[in-house]
Amino acid sequence: MKTTILLTLLSSAFLMSSANAADKTPTPQQQRMTTCNQQATAKTLKGDERKTYMSDCLKNGASKPDEKSLTPQQQRMRECNVQATEQSLKGDDRKKFMSGCLKKQA
Repeated sequence: MKTTILLTLLSSAFLMSSANAADKTPTPQQQRMTTCNQQATAKTLKGDERKTYMSDCLKNGASKPDEKSLTPQQQRMRECNVQATEQSLKGDDRKKFMSGCLKKQA
């Protein structure tokens, strides 16, 4: 719910400011939103997977200088973990799924 509200607010802010953006350069947050959106589209993410990706992408872009962003491997691990949880996988089934999921992108 928070993610949906966050994305709605960010999208609204982006759209409202884009009307006046003809003579302005985008803010860093607007640039990050555009970049994250393009990456999500390139990965053809849909639904909850896209929401999760966008939320993580925007959070990492706004992280404090002393915090590390997730590496691509860590991001993939997070995505696979979310998928496994959604499918309610446990034990050996979860291990097999995670192994296959992580190998797909590698």
